[in-house]
Amino acid sequence: MPYTQETHRIPHHGRVAEGTLFRPDTDKKMPLVLFCHGYNGRRDSFFPAASFLAENGIACFCLDFCGGAAVDKSGFPTEQMTLLTEKEDLGAAFSYCTQLPYADRDNLFLFGESQGGLVSALFAEEHAQELNGLILLFPALCIPDDWRKKFPQGAPLPESMDFWGMKLGKRFFETACAMQVFENIGQFDKPVLLLHGDADCVVPLSYSRRAEKAYKNAKLVVFDGEGHGFSEQGNEQVRQLCLRFIRERMCTN
Repeated sequence: MPYTQETHRIPHHGRVAEGTLFRPDTDKKMPLVLFCHGYNGRRDSFFPAASFLAENGIACFCLDFCGGAAVDKSGFPTEQMTLLTEKEDLGAAFSYCTQLPYADRDNLFLFGESQGGLVSALFAEEHAQELNGLILLFPALCIPDDWRKKFPQGAPLPESMDFWGMKLGKRFFETACAMQVFENIGQFDKPVLLLHGDADCVVPLSYSRRAEKAYKNAKLVVFDGEGHGFSEQGNEQVRQLCLRFIRERMCTN
């Protein structure tokens, strides 16, 4: 199916989030997937998956988090970005997408990768009634634990710090260190698809195994030999699994 690719800007909380919409060329209502990138990532990493899904009649919105990458175009400083500002960005984008006239509000899905997976999981807890499913690709549920190990309770937090090619501010560390992930996820009762490689050296597979047990309706697919960032073969499998997941969910409505 042919599709149209459009750029959308979403003002909120004094900043502007930007995303790319892939819209199948049809007048019918269609399911929609909102994609959330990982730390220092960009929305264009999802374009192959969004193109594939759009060709199969599924609209996709690929979001750039404000201050979420060193090459950020929003003007929001990376030092002001936190897990909670990204959750606000996601909320604004989700509200925007639900108002699109062709979006089927009974078939709205989130896809979160790495840090975007953690943000998506947190957001889904508060919006279970509006979502029909959640897809998490090597979700970085370990982030708070990792930063607590680096900054134990009582240890001084830096005002800023360069980390993996991006400068973070003190507020990021405060927010992350205070968060207890598994006390804040698991109540989402719609289907959850967890995708994780067994060679991931950034986010241990054990976190997705724990998440599978925490959710009421979750399935974990483990990819042999895949790390934190899949091969093209792995990404093709992800695209096929996402399409099947969405279609199976649609069949139940």
